[in-house]
Amino acid sequence: MATITIRLSESDKELFTNVSKEKNKTLSDWARESLLEKIEEEYDEKIIKDYLLNKDSMKFYTSEEVKNELGL
Repeated sequence: MATITIRLSESDKELFTNVSKEKNKTLSDWARESLLEKIEEEYDEKIIKDYLLNKDSMKFYTSEEVKNELGL
């Protein structure tokens, strides 16, 4: 497993440590999960933004149209 070093002020370190303890997680687990959640949120926001910008040019299909196209 890889290791990443993050430089923090003492007050940030204390905050991070307190939050991880409140969540009953190690600081490492809490930080990893928090970073992954942030990445997922940003990705979801990008997908929504792309959809909203392009929805008028998108073609949507009903389940019946999909079944017919697939010969089901």
